[in-house]
Amino acid sequence: MAATETSRVATAHDYYVSSVSGERFALNEPRWCGPGGEPLSLSPGHGLRRDDIRTLDRSLWRYAAALRVDSQLRVTLGEGWTPLVSRVWGGRDVAFKLEYLAPTGSFKDRGTSVLMTYLHTHGVPGILEDSSGNAGASMAAYTAACGMSCRILVPADAPSGKLVQMSAMGATVIPVSGTRQDVAERALAEAGQHFYASHNWQPFFIEGTKTLAFELWEQCSFSVPDVVIVPLGYGSNVLGLHIGFSELLRAGEIQRMPRIFGVQASNCSPFAAALQAGVDHAVPFTPRPTVAGGIASQKPVRVAEVLAAMRDTNGGLVTVSEDEIVKALKGLLGCGLYVEPTSASAGAALSQLAAQGEVNDETSVVIVLTGSGLKATEVIGEITMASSGATTP
Repeated sequence: MAATETSRVATAHDYYVSSVSGERFALNEPRWCGPGGEPLSLSPGHGLRRDDIRTLDRSLWRYAAALRVDSQLRVTLGEGWTPLVSRVWGGRDVAFKLEYLAPTGSFKDRGTSVLMTYLHTHGVPGILEDSSGNAGASMAAYTAACGMSCRILVPADAPSGKLVQMSAMGATVIPVSGTRQDVAERALAEAGQHFYASHNWQPFFIEGTKTLAFELWEQCSFSVPDVVIVPLGYGSNVLGLHIGFSELLRAGEIQRMPRIFGVQASNCSPFAAALQAGVDHAVPFTPRPTVAGGIASQKPVRVAEVLAAMRDTNGGLVTVSEDEIVKALKGLLGCGLYVEPTSASAGAALSQLAAQGEVNDETSVVIVLTGSGLKATEVIGEITMASSGATTP
């Protein structure tokens, strides 16, 4: 039976909270950081019960009862409710969550839909974002859908397909020379001139990504897998999964948390650098180029929160080499799953975890495939042509 069309919006019991001081701030004034420039989180969510699900709504808004925005004013392109399909990987059945089939081709649409609903409802006329590609494309689409202006700072060497996707939908796209971190620093410098809606800073983005946990629970017959493996850049999927599953646990809908493993490229892993240094904050390290550009973060905002989320579930960080990523990409393409190399990092991680004995044939596993291969056609062409001995056209 479908739940009624009601909206559980934010109340006085919902608030922003500073990650440093614990100070609380009302949600009626959109913020992206605390007074000291620190990240903000949201207070614990309402949770979700299966009777709350709007079963006739085939989007993430079927879980509107757990989202602290007005769903009757939602900014939506039909995001969420992506397929969960089974394939054989390394001799075992594995479930793949096809987030790359979202409206703009990546999981970012979950967070963007909820974030834009919140900002648009509160009268924000336009936003500033920095992105290596997928988040910018998502922001461009959803701001176009609700008539907001959109300024996106991107790396000068960002994939052309992603740049076209952003600009074609009306966003002002500004290439910035240097590293991905240089782009982020430029955005911080401009944050006083535009509302900074960074998916890495604004906690309402994570309010959207937590619906991935709800969806996996429902699609797994109101149960949870033993292990969830997801590419890890800045951590919005790891945090969203942890928050969503935690809300289900508190509501009594599940009895245990799945183990959450985040995956980074060995060539660019700030989380590995933090772990090696024995700290829970970003530390300097020397990044190297990686084919998995979507997770090539250099200075993540929420290091402590992401590490805590993985530890809390008895999961952890997996780092994978370029060769492992390329091998996994070819394996996924051979299964009919056309994803960008960033997504393939999760397949590489499963192979590594299996070799280490962390998972076995009895372990139920979900791999989250985050971005479409259509966004990385040139790179995929180079990889596949090189392996066949041919040259790219």
